[in-house]
Amino acid sequence: MTDRVVVAGAVFDRGRLLAARRSAPPELAGRWELPGGKTEPGESGEQALVRELREELGIEAELLERIPGAWPLKPGYVLHVWTARLVSGVPAPLQDHDELRWLGPGESGTVDWLEQDVPAVAEAVRRQPGGAHR
Repeated sequence: MTDRVVVAGAVFDRGRLLAARRSAPPELAGRWELPGGKTEPGESGEQALVRELREELGIEAELLERIPGAWPLKPGYVLHVWTARLVSGVPAPLQDHDELRWLGPGESGTVDWLEQDVPAVAEAVRRQPGGAHR
């Protein structure tokens, strides 16, 4: 049996990375993550991520590239991450989050990321669209 894919987006806008603070479940509440969610049956990772960003944050994003690698989550789940560019909307914590924060260059280490997001965040910052790699 294959793992169920959870997708996340390293959403960038004007050189800043969007971080989302979990409000649930209790064991994850207060920790930060890249926003996203589970794929549905018959849905590609890209389709799931576009849908999840719309549902959870009320934004439209253009997916740029999948970051190589897969990070294990709880048993039976694996995380895939894409870099993305904000196209429209103002992000708001509509589901599963109680705070959002834009992190400028050099600020990605200022929040308490979930362990599985740490390597993906580092790679996303390295691949940041549009330049300012600091």
